[in-house]
Amino acid sequence: MSTGACGINCDVCRLNVSGICSTCGSGISIEGKEKAEVQVRLFGQPCPILGCAQMNRISYCMRDCDQFPCDNFRSEYPFSQGFLNMQQRRRNEKHQETSDSIKVPPEYWDELASRNSEQICNHALALPHSEGFILRFLADDLLADIQNRCLWRLKDGNREKITRELSELVVLVYLLSAKPEGICREMVSAKDLKDAQFFQGPHELRTDHLLKRYGTDAAGFRQAAESLGGKRMDMADAAYQLKPLPKIPLYYLLWEGDEEFTPRFSVLFDRSIEQHLSADAIWGLVNLVSGILMKG
Repeated sequence: MSTGACGINCDVCRLNVSGICSTCGSGISIEGKEKAEVQVRLFGQPCPILGCAQMNRISYCMRDCDQFPCDNFRSEYPFSQGFLNMQQRRRNEKHQETSDSIKVPPEYWDELASRNSEQICNHALALPHSEGFILRFLADDLLADIQNRCLWRLKDGNREKITRELSELVVLVYLLSAKPEGICREMVSAKDLKDAQFFQGPHELRTDHLLKRYGTDAAGFRQAAESLGGKRMDMADAAYQLKPLPKIPLYYLLWEGDEEFTPRFSVLFDRSIEQHLSADAIWGLVNLVSGILMKG
């Protein structure tokens, strides 16, 4: 494809049509690799945009990178500051719109404060803390701070406040609803759950965004999954068990596309997930984890 990682379509550029300049291609393309090698030979370094996309295994910055527009685009090339400011403004508006659509009921914090802390720790496999509960989420330790009614990410003796409402909602629901039962090690799909009908229509588990990002980039998927503490599985072309919550494993399976088959993603569960989370909570958890996985 003649669209560069930066987003410029070389098919409609006279320099490319006349043979004066070749396309950069995407950040994971053969064309991009060859173009970067030429740039290094001529200029001593590749284009910073192309080089960054290649390093992070990103196809197209505007579509695939959450950091767009970054400083690499703020050097007057290839887009105007007005265009970049518009992109930044509208992306922020969309994020705000999405965040505002999820509200954490204050009663959840009230109930958490009133419940038996020892039972919560035993059922959810959480740790007691003077301010609330510590829970493992993927590769992070989170503190559910009852007094301040917020989540903190704990790292190296410091804490970082988590402002994403969906994260707070998922953690609170799990702490309040986790049961004594453990993982039963029976892998099932959404259609095998007792509330399978919920996962249809607007609540269908979305994998299209993951396919766009990793459908032809199994190496990028492996890197992203392992950065989240994923455990490699001998399934599909690339498969990982992710542990977003102590009793809730999720299984992400990728089949890469080729000339004959289109790429495919599947999200599977341990049968025991129904003991701990309702269907809408499962749906929210998958959306949360998939979104984090997309960021790589």
